[in-house]
Amino acid sequence: MRDNVRIGCAGWSLPSRHAEYFPIEGSHLQRYAERFLAVEINSSFYRPHRPATYARWAASVPDAFRFAVKVPKEITHTRKLADPAEPLARLLSECANLGEKLGPLLVQLPPSLAYDTAVAPAFFAHLRERFAGAVVCEPRHPTWFTEDAEHMLVSFHVARVAADPARVPAAAEPGGWPATVYYRLHGSPRIYYSAYEAEYLDRLALILAAAAHTADVWCIFDNTALDAATADALGTLARLGIPGPSFTSPGPPDPR
Repeated sequence: MRDNVRIGCAGWSLPSRHAEYFPIEGSHLQRYAERFLAVEINSSFYRPHRPATYARWAASVPDAFRFAVKVPKEITHTRKLADPAEPLARLLSECANLGEKLGPLLVQLPPSLAYDTAVAPAFFAHLRERFAGAVVCEPRHPTWFTEDAEHMLVSFHVARVAADPARVPAAAEPGGWPATVYYRLHGSPRIYYSAYEAEYLDRLALILAAAAHTADVWCIFDNTALDAATADALGTLARLGIPGPSFTSPGPPDPR
């Protein structure tokens, strides 16, 4: 299971109250990567990073580690998927320096962006001409949860994110291309702040374990505002029986 289930956080911040669960030596990323095999880079949504920065990140983590990279808001929110050539080429030229440690590209769409039968397929066709790796999409407008949109995502091998909280019921379940399953858990009931209850994490671990039989599974905790993500991710690893790459620590912390 460890080979195709990746649990991590949005960013590699290490809360001081959970320091005992990580090695003492190394950068935050190096220490984080001794417990988790995946991270989601959200800062790429707001600003570009130098190719040398991506290369440095890749060099500082174990071989099995993978980075998901969030597509810039210029593409998703400003241009609304139209005319993506220049910013997309820039992103791909930068994050290519992660090499084999590049995981999925995450396309998170604004809640106001409805599914457009001309724009959306054109965007993903353009992306697929330039990038053959895993792509996941987090739509948030109800029009994306239709048979037509689902067929489009599958045709371009794009997985639909399972999100919590879900804006529509279907958003809680993974969709699109079935070879990748990607959960983004933002915290509930208070988005970005709330920790998940033990019962929720129990159910989640069972779901992830079942999905791992047929898919590459990612689960990213984005409830980072009060540092709940770290505890929830560690707790999920413990429930799945997945150790860190090399570091042995106590059991999962209390998220509260």
